[in-house]
Amino acid sequence: MSIDAHLATLEKKHGELEAELRTVQSQPSAHDEMIVDIKRRKLRLKDEINRLRAETQH
Repeated sequence: MSIDAHLATLEKKHGELEAELRTVQSQPSAHDEMIVDIKRRKLRLKDEINRLRAETQH
């Protein structure tokens, strides 16, 4: 898989997690653990996206 394709996949997953987070947060019975888990996964993806972008710029 090329770096561009991998980046696109990671960005898509990040967007899906953002949508999942909005859904969970809109529920009155949102569990804090679930919200924290989604945010943690989003952050890991964002870090990976930024790392790959930095590598391709060098």
